[in-house]
Amino acid sequence: MTKFGVIVFPGSNCDRDVAYVTRDLLLQPTRMVWHQETDIADLDVVIIPGGFSYGDYLRCGAIARFSPVMQQVVEHAQKGKFVLGICNGFQVLTEAGLLPGVLTRNRDLHFICDRVPLKVERTNLPWTQSYTTGEVITLPIAHGEGRFYADAATLAEIEDNGQVLFRYEGENPNGSLNNIAGICDRRGNVLGMMPHPERASDAMLGGNDGLRLFQGLLEKVAALV
Repeated sequence: MTKFGVIVFPGSNCDRDVAYVTRDLLLQPTRMVWHQETDIADLDVVIIPGGFSYGDYLRCGAIARFSPVMQQVVEHAQKGKFVLGICNGFQVLTEAGLLPGVLTRNRDLHFICDRVPLKVERTNLPWTQSYTTGEVITLPIAHGEGRFYADAATLAEIEDNGQVLFRYEGENPNGSLNNIAGICDRRGNVLGMMPHPERASDAMLGGNDGLRLFQGLLEKVAALV
């Protein structure tokens, strides 16, 4: 069994959605981790869900980055364990320095809630091993600050290292540089993405393209345990 932990900040609103996937669909032990906790040694995978941590005051994720649990999340990642940040969670990961770049206001300065096509860039990592390279999947987005930005040198490094896992296909909804929708760190164990795979994991909701992300990860972690 793979033990998942879902971090809960004041303002998180997708935490139960993620837990539904890991606990009820994948039947894996799942613990809701309050942001003030400091012991997550029992967890195999940490997920930082979407929402509005601390009301998105200052910048999205800027306050959550200083929550007590985040030091433990950083150490978890440094050990090579898996960390997934979805939407606001992606913003938190960039603020914490676990992923490069920043997420800024959408190009048109509007909150976007839609389903978008995404191209899978590589499949030799646990996150995407259940997809095929170049496959176009559909996932929901819901964000006001999802435009990925990095300076030219950082962007070139991300591309050269193959850290882009998902790109917006066709129309770019938010102005992200290079159509970037999701990136990993250089080791490949930390993933941040603006689209919501947990909202596309149950066919009853109209699609399950997101479930394969969790299934691929689960298969890899199970092999390591």
